[in-house]
Amino acid sequence: MKYVVVLSDGMAGRELKELDGKTTLEAAYVPEMDRLAAMSEVGLVSMVPEGMEPGSDTANLAVLGYDPRIYYTGRSPLEALSIGADMEDTDISFRCNLVTLSEEDCAYEDRTIIDHSSDEITTKEAAVLIEALKEGLRQDGYRFYSGTSYRHLLIQENGKVSKLTPPHDVLKKRIGEYLPEDENLLGMMRKSYDILKDHPVNKERRAKGLRPANSAWFWGAGKKPELDSFEKRTGKKGVMISAVDLLKGIAVGIGMDSIVVEGANGGLHTNYKGKAQAAVRALAYEGYDFAYIHVEAPDEMGHQGNTQDKIAAIENIDEKVLKTVICGLEEAGEEYRLLLLPDHPTPIDVRTHTGEAVPYLLYDSAAEKKGPAVYNEKTAADSKIVWRDGHKLIGHLLQEEVC
Repeated sequence: MKYVVVLSDGMAGRELKELDGKTTLEAAYVPEMDRLAAMSEVGLVSMVPEGMEPGSDTANLAVLGYDPRIYYTGRSPLEALSIGADMEDTDISFRCNLVTLSEEDCAYEDRTIIDHSSDEITTKEAAVLIEALKEGLRQDGYRFYSGTSYRHLLIQENGKVSKLTPPHDVLKKRIGEYLPEDENLLGMMRKSYDILKDHPVNKERRAKGLRPANSAWFWGAGKKPELDSFEKRTGKKGVMISAVDLLKGIAVGIGMDSIVVEGANGGLHTNYKGKAQAAVRALAYEGYDFAYIHVEAPDEMGHQGNTQDKIAAIENIDEKVLKTVICGLEEAGEEYRLLLLPDHPTPIDVRTHTGEAVPYLLYDSAAEKKGPAVYNEKTAADSKIVWRDGHKLIGHLLQEEVC
């Protein structure tokens, strides 16, 4: 038996007037999800423990079976594992977003965040800007690391964890009340604007009609995590397929291999099919028992508040990921169990993560069940199946108790 998780980041949402009271998942054309739903267990699962922030960090740890209340030490340290940043036990890691701030003539504190991703800046462009920050913000005890697209890192030696606000939580708001209390971090953010606003990369982006990446934004602080082996916990040899450093870092932390897929970029136009094909190869021909396919696109479109693009992302997952995985495993003659779910909702109306339970679909090719005619938030709620401790769902998928 092979096991697959298709993690559609932020896919769940809320009813929208513009969609006549439907969610983006309900409005999407997803024939493969609906076909599977009729033969699957469909229900709700809470991946974010009560009292914890609804992030992809906490939620994806839970999907993989790691109780965030025990294993979570912060988002950025997980990304640091992927990027290869050296961390001591006394170091603090911060996510460093390259964001777009408003550019009117005003104090830094009076600006607003226009875009947390700077129009999904390319990794190549971002690397040049991070080099400029390394040079312009150089000081003892701090190290910058370049990541993917707008997602980068700052490591502080002998630091302390402080509560910082994610930029996607304050879109279109005046930033003054959300800035760090730490004067050094705040000073670096202010200076980053002066370094980046007229950088040649940003001049070129403006000329192309793209938003400039004109400031650093620090958040997601945490200490070096201690995670144990997924294979030892489950007896399954697993592989991670994701474009983002957070999931790659979790894979490093739990001893799971990662596959880099060409053209996978964490955005709307990622290589959906390539991810699915990589999973099929790993499971059917390369000796893996478990594949985790993470697709960031619905979450990014939710943060951008773009209804039609979020629908498009969901439809791409249905056609290019789910269908490809199912056809590939069936052609290879493999029996499999497949879990489809989001990690958390990213509703269009709030443009950030929320902590509601999410709909899941669990299909077993060897033991089909009778389920609802369609897969969405409403049919999952109607099923009356609810997992309050989301980190236990992986054991249900694997048909065994996870250590």
